[in-house]
Amino acid sequence: MDIKKYLSISEVAERVHVKAHTLRYWEKEKLLKPERHSGLRKYSTKDIDLINEIKDLLYNKKITISGVKKILKGDKRVKDPQLKLFKDIQDISSLKAIKEDIKEILNILKQ
Repeated sequence: MDIKKYLSISEVAERVHVKAHTLRYWEKEKLLKPERHSGLRKYSTKDIDLINEIKDLLYNKKITISGVKKILKGDKRVKDPQLKLFKDIQDISSLKAIKEDIKEILNILKQ
C-alpha cells in the first residue's frame, strides 16, 4: 500500500469533502497553513486532521470562524457559552476519535 506523505489541494478537497476554494479561504483566515513545495500547497496527515476538526467545529457544532480560531489557539478567555460547552466536551470527543482510530487500525491489522 503506497501512502503519499503530502497531498495536493484537489486530493485533500476530495478526501475531506470540501471545495478547494474553502480550503484556500481557511488558509486566508489563518486556520490552515499547509507547506508549500515549488509554490504548490501540500497537505500532510496532520493538516487533514486539522481540516476535519475545523469542519466539525463549523458544521456540526455551529461555531463561528472567530470561535474556531479561538479554540484552535487554545484561548482560555472564552466568553461564549457555546465555546465553554465545547471546551468541556472536547476531551470526551478526543477520546472517542482516538477510539475510532484504534478500531480502524485493528481492522487493517486483521486483514
